[in-house]
Amino acid sequence: MTRLSFAASAAAVATALLMSGLAHAADTPSTTGAGTGAATPAAVEVAPGITRERLEQAVAAAWKNLPPDLAGRVVQDETMAVCSQYRNQPPQAVADAILAREKQNVTYPADGKYLGSWKNGEKLALSGFGGRMGDDPKRANGGNCYACHQLAPTEISYGTLGPSLTGYGKLKGTTPEAQKEVYERVFNAQAVFACSNMPRFGHHKFLTVEQIKDAVAFLLDPESPVNK
Repeated sequence: MTRLSFAASAAAVATALLMSGLAHAADTPSTTGAGTGAATPAAVEVAPGITRERLEQAVAAAWKNLPPDLAGRVVQDETMAVCSQYRNQPPQAVADAILAREKQNVTYPADGKYLGSWKNGEKLALSGFGGRMGDDPKRANGGNCYACHQLAPTEISYGTLGPSLTGYGKLKGTTPEAQKEVYERVFNAQAVFACSNMPRFGHHKFLTVEQIKDAVAFLLDPESPVNK
């Protein structure tokens, strides 16, 4: 199950709490923030009358006895918690702190090359395998890129959560600087855009460095169908 699935489950739990009357105004702590107007994470309401703290307690109770790899998905790291607190619209100082912290988590290719095989990247973009209960852990994960982006113009099935990337290489170019920037975006989008909705593929080791290089090639290589 993906993080998105857990988020949907959390929303369902919040709704259930609200409908069952288990959430009480007395459970809502006051906000703090020394003149900034910011609220502590626990004080943020995720639904009317339901604090984040209460929601997290409900989620933890709903997902007991999970295997370690799945249990870890319920726990937010610092960046996820901050982005949730500010509803993905952090103040500039907070955004700058996220970028600096996440940039340190980017692992660059040992050979210094950012372009892999666009043909392998094409297969990666089409594959939605991995991260789901029942998936074979011995099989390579896919990027499932078409779930959010339009890429090759010949592919008619794609999502629109992210921007269209058709012709991306024509716009971005293939300079070493462009290759490095796109690599960083795929490896850890939070290192480029604070509170991005894009998964941190490399940071969470969902994709390997070589797979990310292939994704970069699929986006930038002039021979890739993305740029035809």
